Amino acid sequence: MTENSPLLVEQREGYVLATLNRPEKRNAIDQDLIDALHELCEGLEATPQTLILRGAEGTFAGGADIAQLRERRAADALKGINTKAFQRINALPMPVIAVLEGFALGGGAELAYAADIRVGTPTLKIGNPETGLGIIAAAGASWRLRELVGEPLAAEIMLAGRVLNAEESLRAGLITHLEETSEAALERAQKIASRIGALDPAATMASKRVLQAPRAAHPQIDLEEQSVLFESPEKMRRMTEFLERKKTK
Repeated sequence: MTENSPLLVEQREGYVLATLNRPEKRNAIDQDLIDALHELCEGLEATPQTLILRGAEGTFAGGADIAQLRERRAADALKGINTKAFQRINALPMPVIAVLEGFALGGGAELAYAADIRVGTPTLKIGNPETGLGIIAAAGASWRLRELVGEPLAAEIMLAGRVLNAEESLRAGLITHLEETSEAALERAQKIASRIGALDPAATMASKRVLQAPRAAHPQIDLEEQSVLFESPEKMRRMTEFLERKKTK
């Protein structure tokens, strides 16, 4: 991808860094960016790696591209253009970490909700003001936000257009780390990615699958995933190394 691409993708050691790259539009999510996210997912589905998502020049994503959104009609809504891309991000085999600064509104917020882990900066403003534009937040907020922050706060965000600042996001658990600068937030995300990289990828992917499974699937899905891991050579190697280290202490 060139520096003019709507999504800049960099292979780093042990993870992929993807930057939403429409700074002149506050990284608004348009069809080209959606297409680039699908292309990114295709690669990460084939070769699972941790993904760090961020926005260029101090903003995560100011929302969907309103000029394009205004022209969409009922048939477009039923296609789930943003929904399908964000579901694909959420379903990636390995964890997704979002670095959030500046505006993360509307579709930008919904993309952030699709991540597994979120790191913020003091400039963060996140929420779903879609009703002010005559539409609803239909690309994940209606179910993910309730699970993330609880129904009362989710209701105020979606029904009254409340936008959370960084401190409010931290208290609500929407972000788990609040760093002073964008550089520090990216560094925190990189440390989390490195920590994930030191773990067994198969166990990490299994953990993500059970974490995302509906309540009715438990405990059976946990037992089935564990049964596969119990036969894994990597489980034997890691446990043997652990026991040998313990002997030497």
